[in-house]
Amino acid sequence: MEFVQERIATLHDLTGRPPSADLDRVAVVLPMTEREHAALAAERLLSSLGDVAPGRVIVALRCSPDRIQAYREWLSGFDVDLEVFWTTGPALRERLAEHDLDGSAGKGRDVWMALGIAAADHPYVVCHDADAKSFTPSDINRLAAPLQRDFSFTKGYYARIEDNRLYGRLLRLFYVPLIRTLHELHDAPILEYLGSFRYALAGEFGATAELATRFRIERRFGLEIGTLGDAFDHAGFDGTAQVDLGRYEHEHRAVSGPTGLTDMCEEVAAALFRVIEDHDIIPDYSALQSTFRTTANELLHMYAADAAFNGLTYDAEEEREQIDVYAEAIHPTSSDDRLPPWRAVDLTPDELLEASRTDLAAVD
Repeated sequence: MEFVQERIATLHDLTGRPPSADLDRVAVVLPMTEREHAALAAERLLSSLGDVAPGRVIVALRCSPDRIQAYREWLSGFDVDLEVFWTTGPALRERLAEHDLDGSAGKGRDVWMALGIAAADHPYVVCHDADAKSFTPSDINRLAAPLQRDFSFTKGYYARIEDNRLYGRLLRLFYVPLIRTLHELHDAPILEYLGSFRYALAGEFGATAELATRFRIERRFGLEIGTLGDAFDHAGFDGTAQVDLGRYEHEHRAVSGPTGLTDMCEEVAAALFRVIEDHDIIPDYSALQSTFRTTANELLHMYAADAAFNGLTYDAEEEREQIDVYAEAIHPTSSDDRLPPWRAVDLTPDELLEASRTDLAAVD
């Protein structure tokens, strides 16, 4: 346990006592897909939410029509007042298309829609992943409490230790060395900000409604980095806090294959490069890739030492191979398909809710 402060406020769990927060004023957004259906992690989270009773719970559900009914029946079995918002129903997609907002579906698009709905009637919004095996109700308090005091953006951080091994591979082996390398090459506040977070890829964050409606959201897995870029612009160092969520266990992803870490790495990299290019940093991508490999491999010695110090299993060669795979994601960005801030569109959250309810009624 330590109490060191970073460039942004770092709020530690020093006593094990959750901070006080008025959760009636907080809307919780839970992005879910078919992979969370009846999963133990999601069941624990939903069961625990009934203990804190936030003002609103929105399940942003990306699910095929043939699975939607089974999913709704499962969700109805929990003692928590939640609303299912079906993000891929035909009426909803038609409504989005009318406003040129449909495009590719993904986690970011789901969260963007749910954030707009949540921010419309609650002053504070908390977004939490549904695959956190170690979720506790105090997570919501920790993410929400600073918003009701001096901050407009909060980000969770935690240790990823499972099965006697270090996890958080995409963060440790790609994001951290890439940010360090960029910061060595470019002296810019945005890079200092992005490097201040202990777990920049955490899916758990909170925002005031005012800030949430300013986010330009990446459509897929770049969501976490894209929100940091907008948080820098609108909350800044002084308006940002990272909060200690302890030791987390998440569902793991394979390195390769659909929705694996390699695909996620491509999307995280693209989101990161869009953020820094927005702030007038244009990297020399070929040189950056080479320098990144050097920085990342230097960090391996530190991870190996930390693992040995704690008696953990550590495979340096396996991690070195992952670094080589992740390095291939360092290249110029493709087209920008971020969703615009809610305050910049002529679509209302109520229209989305109506479309989702129409879709759900059609499959009853």
